Amino acid sequence: MKELLNAVKLTEKVYWVGAADWEIKSFHGYATERGTTYNAYLIMDKKITLIDTVKTAFRDELLARISSVIDPAQIDYIVSNHSEMDHSGCLPEMINIIKPEKVFASPMGEKNLKAHFGNDLPIDIVKTGDSICLGDNTLSFVETKMLHWPDSMFSYLSGEKMLFSQDGFGMHLAGLKRFADEYPADVIEWEAAKYYANILMLYASQILSLLEALPKFNFEITTIAPDHGPCWRKDPAWIIEQYRKWSVQKPEKSAIVVYDTMWKSTATMAKSIADGIISSGVAAEVIPLQSRDRSYVAAMALKSGALVVGSSTLNNQVLPPIADAMIYLKGLSPLNKIGFAFGSYGWSGEAIQHINDYLKATNVELTCEGVKAKYVPDQAALQECFNAGAALGKRLIEKIGSGDQ
Repeated sequence: MKELLNAVKLTEKVYWVGAADWEIKSFHGYATERGTTYNAYLIMDKKITLIDTVKTAFRDELLARISSVIDPAQIDYIVSNHSEMDHSGCLPEMINIIKPEKVFASPMGEKNLKAHFGNDLPIDIVKTGDSICLGDNTLSFVETKMLHWPDSMFSYLSGEKMLFSQDGFGMHLAGLKRFADEYPADVIEWEAAKYYANILMLYASQILSLLEALPKFNFEITTIAPDHGPCWRKDPAWIIEQYRKWSVQKPEKSAIVVYDTMWKSTATMAKSIADGIISSGVAAEVIPLQSRDRSYVAAMALKSGALVVGSSTLNNQVLPPIADAMIYLKGLSPLNKIGFAFGSYGWSGEAIQHINDYLKATNVELTCEGVKAKYVPDQAALQECFNAGAALGKRLIEKIGSGDQ
């Protein structure tokens, strides 16, 4: 049964023809409570052009939306801005169906696509500074290596002043509305930050370099069209500036206290630490990993200047959710954090040292060697927790005030 779905007209010459994935709840370890979209765009010019495709399972949705505008066989060009399978999964099938004149990708895109699908895939290479004439519009290309794959590139459509930004400036948010300004601002701000933290934070230095280089291309951008989530039209400069801020990762006057617990002793310690942090004038959020996940921790770490981590000791190790979250954060390499470890234990207490090792590997400046409590923390132990939190808050304020990053 063919799907009957309509394209969404974004500008006079550009349609959204992508797919919404309402069911996905995990995107390689990143919790996607609001689902996602796999965006593809149809440019209606003398040379009709498809920007990106979709995940394999959503091929029919892509074809249905294209067919609501034109016969897919009328498409002249396909551009692959990013070879990851959620954007290229059905590319070989689309090539067979459409039989386009040309398929364009970056030099690394050509290598990646052929590694995925075989060397007989027909690809024309475009590099930074190259452009193709579509008729009334010119499509220009900028390689954006490691944003967030080596093959990634931007495509800029001149007449429509639209930047197709692949995974840059996107978010995981399924919805029927195609523009960010059609959603509640708090939802957009949270999902954009969470996406950056979980997908792009590791590449902060490359992102800063790209943002510094973009002005030399003289792109007048009125719309940013990413490969996930809604498009930016009212104030596209806002998301660009957010990426600049998130990439610098200047410490903010807030802390997160992340923990897992067996019999609530470590949870009690977490509350006292948070009270101490707050007493110093720094905001704090307590994050129990029994009700939150690693991707929430990553998003909050992006927004915080301090990371405090606690765990009971289990089999001479940390509790599994803590190990999971810390390995995940290590991979994302957050910058400019301070913190310390804490936790209760029965007879050995190795969790503190393991957490310290994780924090050091994540380049977190330790403000103390950690706080331990045997079995149930007494008043003296809770006072030590409070004092450690207060000292961390004071150090964070000093760090922010001195610009020590």
